[in-house]
Amino acid sequence: MTSTAQNKTLPRVLVLTLGGTITMTSDTGDGIRPTLDGAHLVSAVPSLAHVAQVDALTPFMLPGASLSLANLREVARLLRDKLASDTVDGAVLVQGTDTIEDTAFVMDVLLAQEKPIVVTGAMRGPQAPGADGPANLLAAVTVAASTDARGCGVLVVINDEIHTARLAKKSHTSLSSAFESPGGGPVGAVVEGRARFWGRPLRRSISLLHQRLTDAGEPTWTPVVQWALGLGEEARLAGALKALGYGGAVIEGMGAGHVPAAAVEPLSALARQMPTILATRVAGGPVFQKTYGFPGSEIDMLGRGLIPAGDLSSNKARLLLSLLLAAEASPDEIKAAFAQGA
Repeated sequence: MTSTAQNKTLPRVLVLTLGGTITMTSDTGDGIRPTLDGAHLVSAVPSLAHVAQVDALTPFMLPGASLSLANLREVARLLRDKLASDTVDGAVLVQGTDTIEDTAFVMDVLLAQEKPIVVTGAMRGPQAPGADGPANLLAAVTVAASTDARGCGVLVVINDEIHTARLAKKSHTSLSSAFESPGGGPVGAVVEGRARFWGRPLRRSISLLHQRLTDAGEPTWTPVVQWALGLGEEARLAGALKALGYGGAVIEGMGAGHVPAAAVEPLSALARQMPTILATRVAGGPVFQKTYGFPGSEIDMLGRGLIPAGDLSSNKARLLLSLLLAAEASPDEIKAAFAQGA
């Protein structure tokens, strides 16, 4: 662990670096890749010394797209142990923006933590003009050091905006303003060096996941397919999923949770084989449960055994189902967890 020499009256914030664009440089011109560890990132932002005492650790140096649920479980266990200390007031996870929304959501459902946990990264590498990593790291540490952030669950801080883990979504491939919270908006912002909140998110942590995944040995990770259905889709692949080794499925429907009529029977058969979650491709708003009644509507599909994802995006629904299967949750526990967490 690397610690910065700072004012000991300031809050102490742990910075865990997992890799990502914020750490990536290139000396050869053939593309950037992770090279800078957490100590480098912290030392590049001297103004952090006026915000918090910062301890830096680097558990991984991976692109965001290469992180796994096993990696994130290890990070969750590390955060739980470190934040149990009275000397640590908050934590920041630094990683690739490709999967910031995924990591934040996994931490949010795995950890019942009052102390602030913030996830951040960068859209531009350190060598790029207008590199946003230093500003994002400073804003994230500012939020993690704020007493106002306690009890808010895991937060995403980027471009000076504060988003909840539940709603945060990357919506652009290149802009520094890439993150949004469809259906709700940010809950705050960092303004004049201070974290300001105008909303308090509901806590959605899942108790059975705390008990079964943070203390036990390495679980078995059951593959879960995430499948978007488009116009005219017949869902012929549904009959092959079990033989391919999948143990769960998340179906990304249209509108309020609708699928083509031709896909109804294959998806019904799939729901009899494995837990099958019904999500929507629409960025904001929940899957409906009791409005539409045509073949392939949400009433029809839920009546056939599919489980509504609520307002979780399909990727977050997949993560939740994957964690529940790893925790050996029963069918009733899976339904209850989605009712609670979604």
